Amino acid sequence: MAPRETAKFVVLGAGLGGALMAIYLGRAGYAVEVYEKRDDPRSGAPEEGRSINLAISTRGIESLRAVGLATEVLRSAIPMRGRMMHSPRGELAFQAYGTEPGHVINSVGRAALNAALVTAAEKSPNVRIAFGQRCTGVDLESAAVSLTDARTAATSTARGDAVVGADGAFSAVRAQMLRLDRFDYEQAYLGHGYKELVIPPGSGGQFALDPHALHIWPRGGSMMIALPNADGSFTCTVFWPLEGPGSFAAFKTPEDVSLFFSATYPDALALMPTLTSDYFRNPTGTLVTIRSRPWYYRDRVVLAVLSEALARHAPDREAAFAQYGSLRKPHTDALADLSLANLSSTGSSRGGSSRSTRS
Repeated sequence: MAPRETAKFVVLGAGLGGALMAIYLGRAGYAVEVYEKRDDPRSGAPEEGRSINLAISTRGIESLRAVGLATEVLRSAIPMRGRMMHSPRGELAFQAYGTEPGHVINSVGRAALNAALVTAAEKSPNVRIAFGQRCTGVDLESAAVSLTDARTAATSTARGDAVVGADGAFSAVRAQMLRLDRFDYEQAYLGHGYKELVIPPGSGGQFALDPHALHIWPRGGSMMIALPNADGSFTCTVFWPLEGPGSFAAFKTPEDVSLFFSATYPDALALMPTLTSDYFRNPTGTLVTIRSRPWYYRDRVVLAVLSEALARHAPDREAAFAQYGSLRKPHTDALADLSLANLSSTGSSRGGSSRSTRS
């Protein structure tokens, strides 16, 4: 086993989790190589229509504070003090997140947050990030990763002392781990999907809605939400059934969409001049919950890793991986269950009376 000061981690994925992990590992003194299949998020326009806007609160802020980025990220974030529930008749009911000024969640742009994390990771002299590199295979025994360049189709192999899988829901690392004996895996798709839309800035660049609230249009089994952006716009996301009445499959023409919004979200329709073009341009995303265990293979491969556990057990990576998985998996399962319950309960509501609640 390589000693800590010379150990090298290969991280697959430079999204929010992978970039943050690279910062942690780099600052702990490890050599880190990060490979991401997409382009550099700082190089141009972000991918549209695929990501749900982020509302960041205590857990996320503490992670950013640990790497010195909380102040920078929160400087451009918009605090949301509660939910603004929109009834079918356009009536508003505000539900505060708490009683103190600091009881807020913060609306942040996913692309901007990802760019800030990547930039911070690259400031570490022992972190290198390569974009446009698609993982085509992982050798669990040797901690080697097979890669294909997205532009040239050239192939290469990245080798390290350990591989960190931070490559998303359909992880190439997890796919390889499926072949292990006694590796448990479960995925469950929801009957709902999502699509991003937009409310542009109003006259003079002003917000068309209260920017200090997370706006929700609950409609008994489906809903729309809207989060504020720094440019005065709102990113809207509709969560609808994939099939059946009032579903994504039901709307074939711009007229279908306009009529449904007129009946279901009348107060929002007037604020969405590009509704139909946005609707048919942006993809419909699906929602899936994935659970697996164990999160690691020996001291070679791990699906997530925490520098605190590594520091506690160094140079015994396998012990660090095992402890982190045993501590964190119950938490992530609980978060998945809470997310599903929140989607179900919020969508099934119809915007009742105002009351103080925590989201």
